[in-house]
Amino acid sequence: MSPQISVIIPAYNAERTILETIASAQQQTFSDFELIVINDGSTDGTLELLNSVEDPRLKIFSYSNGGLPVARNRGISQASGEFITFLDADDLWTPDKLEAQVAALQQHPEAGLAYSWTYFMDDKGESFHTSNTVTFEGNVYSNLLLGNFLESGSNPLIRRQAIDTVGEFDSTLKYCEDWEYWLRLAARWPFVVVPKQQIFYRQTSGAMSSNIEVAEKYHLIFIERAFQSAPLESRSLKNQSLANIYEFLAQLYLTRLPGVSGAKLARQKLQTAIAMYPQILFKKKTQSLVFKLVLIRVLSPNIASNLLQFISKIRATRIKNSHNDKALLSKDNFSAL
Repeated sequence: MSPQISVIIPAYNAERTILETIASAQQQTFSDFELIVINDGSTDGTLELLNSVEDPRLKIFSYSNGGLPVARNRGISQASGEFITFLDADDLWTPDKLEAQVAALQQHPEAGLAYSWTYFMDDKGESFHTSNTVTFEGNVYSNLLLGNFLESGSNPLIRRQAIDTVGEFDSTLKYCEDWEYWLRLAARWPFVVVPKQQIFYRQTSGAMSSNIEVAEKYHLIFIERAFQSAPLESRSLKNQSLANIYEFLAQLYLTRLPGVSGAKLARQKLQTAIAMYPQILFKKKTQSLVFKLVLIRVLSPNIASNLLQFISKIRATRIKNSHNDKALLSKDNFSAL
């Protein structure tokens, strides 16, 4: 008998986090799932660690490296569940993630995808902040044109029937391939939200400027394609969508490229965003970016960075203290399972 859910984990050189990620799937309150790990040509100890896991639900498939969208497509081809979800090899879930999303889709049989809200965490899984708590439901196509409010590939639970109507992830995109896929789904299927944080999205600290340039290139390619095929009534949203992308790029430069160079590039991208859509200045996120850039300009980058890190730690502590179960925010909660 087929499991109700197929959990697909693409893994490439993920030895540092893979067991923690698998543990967060194993400790789900909903247990009728298969756990499909696509070993995407790993050259470290990922496969050895996977082979040490004793769980009859775990299925490991090894391929030569094809990249994230190809790995997800390979996982879909192996999946037998009525519902499919993806979990990146360095992300985590709260224990009730699958249970709550299955219930949402069962309560809304017309919906093709259920999504939740996200915690962003640092490399070590020790510092957290919350995402935007949007509640878009039903026809969310226009909302998705403006930005990827699902935040990551580890978020949604998707009806297999919906996946069959849109096909595979676009393997030509080296960035934002998940956003492009959600948009294709939104063009055909209603979405439903689970209004609580259930995904822990791990953010990498530090990045090369060239990597962010790649992100910009593929975001712009995607947006151009998306608005070419969008309904006429939605095409007026293009400048706003582009502004949101440039704001996102400003955030990347500011948080992942330290020092004066990162701040300078962040300022340039934010200026582009404001020029394209001045109303973006009314967003709290934009105002926060402006504040940080002003702070860096007034103070030295090092002093500003230390101050912002201090503020971030205070915010993370408040999140921990306000959570009903602090253990859910602890890395040890997952690694001990």
